[in-house]
Amino acid sequence: MYADVQTVSVLSHGTLAVTFNDGLRGTVHVLPSFYRGVFAHLVEPEEFGKVRVDNGYVTWPGELDIAPDSMYKAIANSGSFILQ
Repeated sequence: MYADVQTVSVLSHGTLAVTFNDGLRGTVHVLPSFYRGVFAHLVEPEEFGKVRVDNGYVTWPGELDIAPDSMYKAIANSGSFILQ
């Protein structure tokens, strides 16, 4: 099953709340090791807070995104998804 992210919001720096189009809800936890390469600037709370949903993907400016498929599977199994 393929599900798109419908909403995303920042709970705290490094933690997102997501809702999928089928109603599944969960959290995304971003570990410090994730903030490298093209994602390095997201270590700044102001930049991290620019998150939004675009075409079913969690995105940030600069064409940075997190695909929903792995996120959906993890949230369906445990309620959360960890980016490391």
